[in-house]
Amino acid sequence: MTRPSTRFSRSLRPSPAAAFAIAVGAAIALAAGPAAAQDYPALKAGQWELTSTTSQAPDKPAKSTYCIDASVQKEMAGFGEGMRKEMCSKSTMKREGNRYVGESECMLGTTTMKSRSVMTLTGDSAYRTEAKATYDPPFMGMKESTTTVEGRYVGACRDGLVPGDLVTATGQKINVKQLQEMRDRRTAKPPAAAKATPPTPAAPATPAPR
Repeated sequence: MTRPSTRFSRSLRPSPAAAFAIAVGAAIALAAGPAAAQDYPALKAGQWELTSTTSQAPDKPAKSTYCIDASVQKEMAGFGEGMRKEMCSKSTMKREGNRYVGESECMLGTTTMKSRSVMTLTGDSAYRTEAKATYDPPFMGMKESTTTVEGRYVGACRDGLVPGDLVTATGQKINVKQLQEMRDRRTAKPPAAAKATPPTPAAPATPAPR
């Protein structure tokens, strides 16, 4: 089996905001409609309230706000696909009615992460995603984890948010479109070095006249 490149994963320094944004992006990518490999329904454009719970802090759900439209869903589908190609040796997804089941095996630095996620949609206005993962060797002290994200549509984007804006549980605002730009910069190939021009041979000295 070909091991994926770890160049991007090694350079990744997860912060709570970035990790949560990536998790949300993965959930959006599952329902990105025409941008995805299969014909998934798109989520309703507008403002969403998201509640994320992890097995590390089950009694401390994190609530966030996210503004999306069709272009954000398309970009996040591309971002998720790019990360899977860069970091994962296995990535499958299948539809079972209104459920979308994904399995993957990816590298986080030197750690192999095996995960299974199930996203259940309620029309285009609500979803619940549960993802379970194991880490070998442990990643940031974790041997396994369970993450649940519940999202619900609450109306048109407001409070000054524009498509792509995510306000985290700590009040930090980021635009998830920047994740794709960040990945593009990290994975860009350096420009090829210019070939050295060989020095021009010196002309032979002209003999002095006698």
